[in-house]
Amino acid sequence: MSVATATTISSLASNIAAKRLRPTRAAMTLTPKAVERLRKLVQGPDPKLIRVAVKNKGCAGLSYVLEYTKDKGKFDEVVQQEDVTVLIDSKSLFKMLGSEMDYVEDKLSSKFVFNNPNAKESCGCGESFTV
Repeated sequence: MSVATATTISSLASNIAAKRLRPTRAAMTLTPKAVERLRKLVQGPDPKLIRVAVKNKGCAGLSYVLEYTKDKGKFDEVVQQEDVTVLIDSKSLFKMLGSEMDYVEDKLSSKFVFNNPNAKESCGCGESFTV
């Protein structure tokens, strides 16, 4: 084997290793308030997970849905921040990539709010959106 071939193989091997070790961004981030609220929601005698999905409903066409689940689905995306784990439904993943989940409280209501860079428009009440 020539020196040039050995150098090329060594270079390829280091490039492949670097790609494997590159950190990836989470599909969704959670604000500290969302982490705190989610932590309270999953506490209890039975271990629970929360799955976030996007369903076809609402004025603008799509709406966020949160549900309790005991098991991770085969293709669910796992978002783990601090000690909180949230699952993203595999069918909803591309509609939610890069989103931020926040928890907002005011005098009249408290709710999770999603800041989604993929949303093109939303309805007047803010409960549904279009991608």
